[in-house]
Amino acid sequence: MRAKRSLVFIALCAAALAASAQGYPSKPIRIVVGFPPGGGNDIVARLVGAKMQEAWGQPVVIDNKPGANSIIATEFVMKSAPDGYTLLVNATGGMSVNPVLYSKLPYHTLRDFVSISMIGMFPMVVVVNPSLPVNSVQELIAYAKANPGKLNYAAGSTAFQVATEMFKQMTGTDIRHIPYKGSVQSINAVMAGDVQMTIVDSPPVLPHVKAKQLRGLAVTSATRADSAPELRTLAEAGVPGYEMNLWIGLFAPAGTPAEIASRLTAEVARMVKLPDMRERLAAMGIQPVGNTSEQFAGMIRNEIAKYGPVVKAANIKAD
Repeated sequence: MRAKRSLVFIALCAAALAASAQGYPSKPIRIVVGFPPGGGNDIVARLVGAKMQEAWGQPVVIDNKPGANSIIATEFVMKSAPDGYTLLVNATGGMSVNPVLYSKLPYHTLRDFVSISMIGMFPMVVVVNPSLPVNSVQELIAYAKANPGKLNYAAGSTAFQVATEMFKQMTGTDIRHIPYKGSVQSINAVMAGDVQMTIVDSPPVLPHVKAKQLRGLAVTSATRADSAPELRTLAEAGVPGYEMNLWIGLFAPAGTPAEIASRLTAEVARMVKLPDMRERLAAMGIQPVGNTSEQFAGMIRNEIAKYGPVVKAANIKAD
């Protein structure tokens, strides 16, 4: 009798979820962001929220929960009801880098979340202080090898540190890590000559490259960036096989009904094709993507497998 009641309860729950999915969305949606207002993730989340609200006629509220490399926000969404009304906008650092940095991370990206879709991606840029006597990636490598341990690099986040450590491992160079609180601080440190180089996200650094305040050597993506087509990729510039992009994507708690997840995936794919959305993202140096859930999850799986050995070899620890 107890087993029969359990089966009836499960059937009722499934029916309720199916009914909910058919009428989705029927109430306000909350998008949680693990960073303060005004940053890239926050701006993208607000763009996405505005388009959802416009298309579906339901309020979309952005809820900023910064702290602990986005862990606070991510754990909050993980524990939320899987009904499509609490979503997460997160990025490379929180979902691909954190899992290989923290030994006791309270979430598992692929097990605890539905990877809805990648909204957009953007490369990092290798830049040096103009006083450094190098004009190319090959010259930077040669200079670093001729002066082991004498060059310093700034990193404003663990993702940038992983990017630079991967560069060091693939080129056999010895460059010392100097931590900074964020991209702006690390860029300022290179311009001031406190450190010689950084690998940093493209939106805040490209204006300084174009103003000749910094010397751009390459981008970290597999293809040249539309926002800086004159910069070669690291693979083109002499580090074959190097590729690391940053991205921003949408996630839902595991257990979210497939119908709701599919509708969210379709909505991201639709909105990133809109001219005004593409224009806003391009202004930030972000390439719109809008891929499928399976493609997004597969890419994250590959990144976690790729970055793990880099972190281990560099002995990077976050806890």
